[in-house]
Amino acid sequence: MNRSVTTATAWGGVATDRGDSVVRLDQVPRWSDAEHRSFLEFENGGPSFSNSHIPHPLTASGAESGNNGIISRFLVDHEINSKIYLWRGNPWNLEVDAVVNSTNENLDEAHSSPGLHAAAGPALAEECATLGGCRTGMAKVTNAYDLPARRIVHTVGPMYAVKYHTAAENALSHCYRSCLELLIENGLKSIAMGCIYTEAKNYPREPAAHVAIRTVRRFLEKQKDKITAILFCTITSTDTEIYKRLLPLYFPRDKHEEEVAISKLPADVGDENGGTIIDERKIRIKPLPKKTTPKPPQAPIDLPVSDAGLVRRNSSYLDSFLDPAFMSLIKDPDQRRKEEWGKAAQTQKGWNCAKMLGFGDLGGPPLSAAEEYSLHSRYLAKANSLSLSEIAEMKIVYRGGVDREGHPVMVVVGAHFLPRCLDLERFVLYVVKEFEPLIQKPYTIVYFHSAASLQPQPDLGWMRRLQQILGQKHQRNLQAIYVLHPTFGLKASIFALQLLVDNLVWKKVVYVDRLLQLFRYVPREQLTIPDFVFHRHDLEVNGGKGLIVDPRTKYVHQRP
Repeated sequence: MNRSVTTATAWGGVATDRGDSVVRLDQVPRWSDAEHRSFLEFENGGPSFSNSHIPHPLTASGAESGNNGIISRFLVDHEINSKIYLWRGNPWNLEVDAVVNSTNENLDEAHSSPGLHAAAGPALAEECATLGGCRTGMAKVTNAYDLPARRIVHTVGPMYAVKYHTAAENALSHCYRSCLELLIENGLKSIAMGCIYTEAKNYPREPAAHVAIRTVRRFLEKQKDKITAILFCTITSTDTEIYKRLLPLYFPRDKHEEEVAISKLPADVGDENGGTIIDERKIRIKPLPKKTTPKPPQAPIDLPVSDAGLVRRNSSYLDSFLDPAFMSLIKDPDQRRKEEWGKAAQTQKGWNCAKMLGFGDLGGPPLSAAEEYSLHSRYLAKANSLSLSEIAEMKIVYRGGVDREGHPVMVVVGAHFLPRCLDLERFVLYVVKEFEPLIQKPYTIVYFHSAASLQPQPDLGWMRRLQQILGQKHQRNLQAIYVLHPTFGLKASIFALQLLVDNLVWKKVVYVDRLLQLFRYVPREQLTIPDFVFHRHDLEVNGGKGLIVDPRTKYVHQRP
């Protein structure tokens, strides 16, 4: 095939595709040589990225506030940066050693990256048919045939579901790692990688980009001497903007970008290979206790027989082997009963002012960590043993997708919460069961308060009890509570929760007056929104007259 070589033009450090022409690697600008600073532009309010990123309201205001001595997890490395390129367009016209094809387990032509088989020729499909398929997360290599590249690396990306978020992240990370490992095994030096995740597999764009970039960074830290170039190839402007914004987090080009990245990187940036860290699967090994110098023997002291049973054995050496967290669960029974009596007396003592004001029973001291853990375990065990399908059908609490930071989202619909028609104890069991997979990692809550003020709501005492049952993981990993269509009464109740229940959790509330504001934090396609919420949104936007516009489908119809 005859191909012409063209000079690549660049806008903002990203070269544009030129149809069927061949582009050499030396014509694509390196990431480290690019003059733009997209990540810093949005920090300073640059016009090019005014809508590409909405800063999270709960994060730090910027690097200027200082990082309190925190060391970045991705340091400036000019040698690694010189190997990174960002290309806008298909990789099939790039003259590199290998290009990546995102396909399915059968390596079918219909499910491959668009335009690959047409550019490579019919011989590619014939060779793919002889490979025997490919497993998710793995990769296989073939000849490139009519492409300017030497080889094609085929990999299978994972299907995405919120319930299996961690498994999907690890599988996607393994896709990128397998491609790079095959590159080295075949003696190749440069590779062009498109977005392995696809719309058909429901993988959110920005979380997938985080996985891709951090996996490549960790791989280069170990194998940078064996690779000369890695090109991230994007097709859509959305993907291009995402990569331009995220690349400085993992490949900072100067100290300023490194400092800014400290406050902007997500909490989970993976392990040494870029995969997701699962705390429950960590192996914890404690060092052996230090040997103590034996003390010289002392003459025995003769004690009266009546006092001999009161002498306590010195157990300081044995205590060094015991975990304090475990010891807190096996307190002396008499001491535990005494503490329980003290708590009960403190609860009954004096007037419960909150109960008199209608806030519910807020009396009593807070539970200890061991007590909260025991309470949560009992509720979770009971919830797993019951069928709670009637609660699930009410659609009060259900799972959404992920927010713009990549955190799973739990949706709560206030108008569906009907205490008179609901067994509150079974509802609590359902909440514990649904929240359990999410609270293990950072997550967010979206609460639709639309029309909820028409229904009676639970008091603060019940909310306090529910929070105790969910436990400390819920409090620690909850990132934000987005409240849509808040009323004055709801804001007053949340203010009371901040004062009387838990300021740590309830100060994370973010009030959102309209759906378009909510979509800044959680993408529209990641939420299943009841119809009456759209109706209220339309009343606010259009003033209750004229046309109704569905924000999801953009369908316009006359108001009845």
